[in-house]
Amino acid sequence: MVNRSGVPEPYIVSYAPKHYLCRRSTESLVLDGKLDKPFWQHAAWTEKFVDIEGDLRPMPGKDTRVKMLWDDEYFYFGAELMEDQIWGTLTERDSVIFYDNDFEIFIDPTGDSHQYYEFEINALNTVWDLLLVKPYRDGGPPINGWDIQGLKTAVHIEGELNNPHADNRKWTVEVAIPWNSLKECATDRRSPYAGEFWRVNFSRVEWCTEVVDDKYRKVLNPDTGKPYPEDNWVWSPQGIINMHYPELWGYVVFVDEAGPYQFDVPRDEHIKWELRKLYYRERNYYEIHGMFSSDFKALCEEDTWTIEPSIETTTKTFLISVPTSDKTARLYIREDGFLWKE
Repeated sequence: MVNRSGVPEPYIVSYAPKHYLCRRSTESLVLDGKLDKPFWQHAAWTEKFVDIEGDLRPMPGKDTRVKMLWDDEYFYFGAELMEDQIWGTLTERDSVIFYDNDFEIFIDPTGDSHQYYEFEINALNTVWDLLLVKPYRDGGPPINGWDIQGLKTAVHIEGELNNPHADNRKWTVEVAIPWNSLKECATDRRSPYAGEFWRVNFSRVEWCTEVVDDKYRKVLNPDTGKPYPEDNWVWSPQGIINMHYPELWGYVVFVDEAGPYQFDVPRDEHIKWELRKLYYRERNYYEIHGMFSSDFKALCEEDTWTIEPSIETTTKTFLISVPTSDKTARLYIREDGFLWKE
């Protein structure tokens, strides 16, 4: 059952997720958490992370960036998190890792916003991996019992864990995720081909801490007695404090020796974004009126649109469709946010 409540619409001036050309690796990886070895030499860094809300908030006070590579067996990630307070408390797998400072990976192989993966790791190399059937806004649920079989991880600390007096500089992370686990939600249940893209984003959770009795402790809000909200820093901004908007994640393009060497967001991806905005508007219209609308003008507001959609509604469902850019098929979106082509 889809939650009929409204869906907050992210603040996005123009649709421009980040993209990354992920090169094929030329050697095997021995994980130790360090990113200064030959394996990573030819992998480019992403842009430095920004606040999850993008331009609505200042740039983060501590730098974060990522490298990626791939081969026939694994999707590789290397993350660098500059940090003068390196700490961790959680040691049990599948704990809620973002209660510590952490690094997170989100992967949607098909870009339909359903059936995607979340991975979190802290400075103790403790991980939480889960599969989302659909975003929480659409009813979830998360499958916490799902594990990445064959996962490899390592953390390296330049400083000292849980020691406020150490000369702390940063912690770095290496992650190797087997395609055999990621195929489960991928097109044709296979790993990507060169030239294809998957939707990916990264998040860094950073808590405000202080030193009490030679230990790190989250700073408490005196009005509530609870810790202040954490900061969320990401690669591709979401325009909203919510990572579970997969339609806003970045594009990771898998390349080999033959390329591609550049990437432009395909026209159909922009059309999908306009369909997604109509999905937000329909859900919010339902919250106010108790019904969906088949009137495009009632949903448009003041935005500029390039599509002329067909909208079908019932008392509990809607189906919006438009032609693809080449007019050979149609793109569809429905009330639970699922988006597909046929």
